[in-house]
Amino acid sequence: MNEKKYDLEDRLVKFAAEIVFLCKELPADMTVSYYGNQLLRSSGSAALNFGETQGCHTKRDNVNKLAITLKELKETRVNLSIMTKIDYGNLDKRQQLLDEVEQLIRIIATIIKKKQYNSEIT
Repeated sequence: MNEKKYDLEDRLVKFAAEIVFLCKELPADMTVSYYGNQLLRSSGSAALNFGETQGCHTKRDNVNKLAITLKELKETRVNLSIMTKIDYGNLDKRQQLLDEVEQLIRIIATIIKKKQYNSEIT
């Protein structure tokens, strides 16, 4: 089971790195300064907060960190959607990242639901 957690952590780290590569390709202007910086922060925060779930001592702390991870992924999704609307960055890359963030959101939401359901049973 730990193997899957680490696979997901690796996937979140890779996703954050891909966001960095996308942002590096964007023009240096006010829009990128605002949205690009926020995109970097939210995608990186998702990976970092998920990493912190590995050291949580209680289920409640674990679910809380997962909820923060989910919040940051949703923020990243909205930011990527805004960048799509204003046609910033490589279209194929943005679409790949939007697809990946949707998958990550579903995975994290499912983990949270399972942990909350298991807490109610025990």
